Amino acid sequence: MQYGPGLYESVYEEIFCYEWQKNGISFVRQYPIPLVHEEIKMEAGFRADVLIEDRVIVELKSIEMLAPVHYKQVQTYLKLSGCKLGLLINFNVALIKDGIHRIVNNL
Repeated sequence: MQYGPGLYESVYEEIFCYEWQKNGISFVRQYPIPLVHEEIKMEAGFRADVLIEDRVIVELKSIEMLAPVHYKQVQTYLKLSGCKLGLLINFNVALIKDGIHRIVNNL
C-alpha cells in the first residue's frame, strides 16, 4: 500500500523498519551517536533515526520544506559516527524521488 505525504515521521520510520526487517536488512532505530567534548562523554549526544547495516544513516522528515540545517544535521551525524553515507528523506513531497537526498561524509 502507498500512503503518500502527510503522515508523521514516526509512521514512515515504523513502515521502513518493518520492510527492512522483512527483507533481512539489519538496522538500528534511534541510533545513539556519542558526543565527546573535552572530558565530557555523552553516550547519546544525538540520535539518528535509523542506521542501516552499520554503514548508512537515514534521517526521516515529513515537513513542508527542508532547510539547510537539516542537511547539516545529517553531516554532523556522519562526522560523529564515522559513517560515510547518509540519506535525508522528506516524505512531504508529491514524488518521493524529489524528497531523497544523498549526503556524503568527506572524512
